[in-house]
Amino acid sequence: MALSQLNTAQKRARRVRSRLKKMANGRPRLSVHRSSKNIYAQVIDDARGVTLAHASTLEDTSLKGSDKDAAARVGALIAQRAKDKGVTDVVFDRGSYIYHGRVKALADAAREAGQTSRDQQMARGPENRERRDRRDRNAPDDRGDNDIVEKLVYINRVAATVKGGRRFSFAALMVVGDQKGRVGFGHGKAREVPEAIRKATEEAKKSMIRVPLRESRTLHHDGAGRWGAGKIMMRAAPPGTGIIAGGPMRAVLEALGVQDVVGKRMGSSNPYNMVRATFEALKQQASPRQVASKRGKKVADIIGRRADGAGVEAEA
Repeated sequence: MALSQLNTAQKRARRVRSRLKKMANGRPRLSVHRSSKNIYAQVIDDARGVTLAHASTLEDTSLKGSDKDAAARVGALIAQRAKDKGVTDVVFDRGSYIYHGRVKALADAAREAGQTSRDQQMARGPENRERRDRRDRNAPDDRGDNDIVEKLVYINRVAATVKGGRRFSFAALMVVGDQKGRVGFGHGKAREVPEAIRKATEEAKKSMIRVPLRESRTLHHDGAGRWGAGKIMMRAAPPGTGIIAGGPMRAVLEALGVQDVVGKRMGSSNPYNMVRATFEALKQQASPRQVASKRGKKVADIIGRRADGAGVEAEA
């Protein structure tokens, strides 16, 4: 592990431990540490600063420390030793490790052996606890992100040459929308692909715009947009046409909720330019009601009836 990663892990472990001490209310802490060959567990009383019980795979040469079964045996052993000391309620401290694999096997075995443990995630307060319980019950989230559609448009790998070799990072371009007239895009960079996608998605949700749609299926009028060397053109289409557009433009229109449209790209095929040019064209869209409001007239005075027979109410 690199020095920077080790420092980050140590800071995370200290931060989690301080939260655990605040919520422990006098309960001892079941601390877990693992290496590539062994796993260790301790029951620590932070109030008195003493270790009440400990167990590890070093105690039995037949145990393979990198095995889940061995971790489960250590969990059962530490739970029994803690019970012998009169401890049956602990706060589980997994440090900077993910609750997975050997760490999870040890914790589950300790619970089955009689230890009532509380996970470190509980240290983040009642709001996160309620949010997690709501997610576990598959209840709708109050933030309203359940109806958001996320589309990955483009991902790029970038290599930087440094003293120790080449350092890779990733850039993601995401488009999000509710398919009901709201859409946004975002760009994120990170050392790993999932983190880059997460950053891009968060930025896209913050920059969502609302676009008026005709009959909730197509555009009110033709539009053109340009960003850099990228140019696009979009035209409203009759029912049944579908989305005739490719690449990044199609992702934006699908997330927006358009069902019938014809689009054409001209110039640059760079996905960033195409997405931004598409948004420039969408920002120019205006419904008859918006135009009538600006001009101080009625909708009927603006358009009357369309040639295809659509009424004024539908256009509003």
